[in-house]
Amino acid sequence: MSNTSITYLVGACTGIFSLAAFAVYVVVPAWNAYSRGWQRAAAMFLALYVLLAMIGTGAGAGFLVVYFWDRIG
Repeated sequence: MSNTSITYLVGACTGIFSLAAFAVYVVVPAWNAYSRGWQRAAAMFLALYVLLAMIGTGAGAGFLVVYFWDRIG
């Protein structure tokens, strides 16, 4: 197995496990906390907002590392 394949495999597993953890720790408790449909819909909207904020923060941190890599190393 090449280094590139290992990198892709680790990235894919990380993404899958991260989404599973998000579902277990954020989506399920938010869904079960409310009983009315509109409350559950609002909770899912806010959970999606949190997911997008986490993805944006990670992408921003990754961009900064790539951009400043010459200064870091």
